Amino acid sequence: MAIVRWEPFRELGSIQSEMNRLFNTVLDGPGGQGGVERRWAPAMDLVESGDHYVLRLDLPGLGEDDINLEVEENTLTVSGERHFDQEVDDGGFHRIERSYGSFSRSLTLPPGVNAEAVTAQFDRGVLEVRIPKPEERKPRRISIGSRPETIEQ
Repeated sequence: MAIVRWEPFRELGSIQSEMNRLFNTVLDGPGGQGGVERRWAPAMDLVESGDHYVLRLDLPGLGEDDINLEVEENTLTVSGERHFDQEVDDGGFHRIERSYGSFSRSLTLPPGVNAEAVTAQFDRGVLEVRIPKPEERKPRRISIGSRPETIEQ
């Protein structure tokens, strides 16, 4: 007879993995199950370059008409929805890993950004938003002059 060492934490990890798998199969159907709306968050990069901030979002499978871009006060919001377009048969096996549903990403802009100068381009599934940096307020040098001389009469 072989003696096997019992490791309870390994067993707990196995149970947790099985529970995660169970919940994922129930909740990961197209558009969610039981009327639950799924949300997803597209990958986003924000980089600073010379005189702009450049925001890039990966939005594969979407068109320009599927995307909303708004600036309100000092908040930039990108939102939209990716629809599930495939027919699902209950009799077959399916594995759906791509995310569908609505999304919304917001970020706070620095004070002083000119919202009218924000531009966007959409190319090959990547949305690029260029946000001009606010102009820095530079100190104004004031020269000190002498008092005007008064003429005595």
